[in-house]
Amino acid sequence: MGTSPSANLHPEILEVVRRTLEEDIGSGDITSRACVPEDRRASGFFLVREPLVLAGVQVLPLIYELRGGVEKLEILQQDGTRLGEGEYIARVEGRARTLLECERVALNFLQRLSGVATLARQFADRVARTNCKVLDTRKTTPGLRRLEKAAAAAGGVVNHRMGLYDAILIKNNHIAAAGGVRPAIANARSAGLPIEIEVRSMAELAEALACGADHLLLDNLSPSEARDWIRIVNGRARVELSGGINPETVREYAETGADYVSSGAITHSARAMDISFRLALL
Repeated sequence: MGTSPSANLHPEILEVVRRTLEEDIGSGDITSRACVPEDRRASGFFLVREPLVLAGVQVLPLIYELRGGVEKLEILQQDGTRLGEGEYIARVEGRARTLLECERVALNFLQRLSGVATLARQFADRVARTNCKVLDTRKTTPGLRRLEKAAAAAGGVVNHRMGLYDAILIKNNHIAAAGGVRPAIANARSAGLPIEIEVRSMAELAEALACGADHLLLDNLSPSEARDWIRIVNGRARVELSGGINPETVREYAETGADYVSSGAITHSARAMDISFRLALL
């Protein structure tokens, strides 16, 4: 007996897929029930309609499992693969009603997550052969963070923190609430973790360096300004640049000497890719 598709997935993914199916199907797919015989069998292909980087295939087995299963599901491509128009992602066989009621949910996940992976790959490709890595952020779709972070990684960028619970990042409002850069860093030492802090002025930069910050976040600088600030840092801390960085500008920022650039656009502004589902009777 094979392992259940849900066995190796994080509970958050199980829950979001379950909720998404309930949202769409509710008490039942009345159109399919009305016009498709209950015992009708069919097959279907997920088809790429434009060049993309694939993500989200790990949810396909779970989607069908949660709706009673299918006879056969072949995953033909893996997350992170560049695909061209006309290529197939997966093939499925089973009850026609099951394939129809799962169609939109499956496409929504594939289209959204492939959009994230495709945009992430644009960022990653454009910093190639520099010493700079691209980071994602917490600017994700509510409820989809774990899946969108996985898609960003499939596209070649580095996951930053998953949430507020797994890394320290002191931002401007933390500094204000703590009473300044020095007390914010001093108080954060108790966590025993590397300290990243956002600095917005030369005075804050000097203070953060004097306090031994491990990682500096420099926000909303031009590439020339960033280069000047990084020269002052002079290797005493890792440097991350953020603020409006996009695929057109990321190379210039990467060449300033920064260790990282981060962009919320990877997750909050990725468009859904064009993927379709084609069904045929068996």
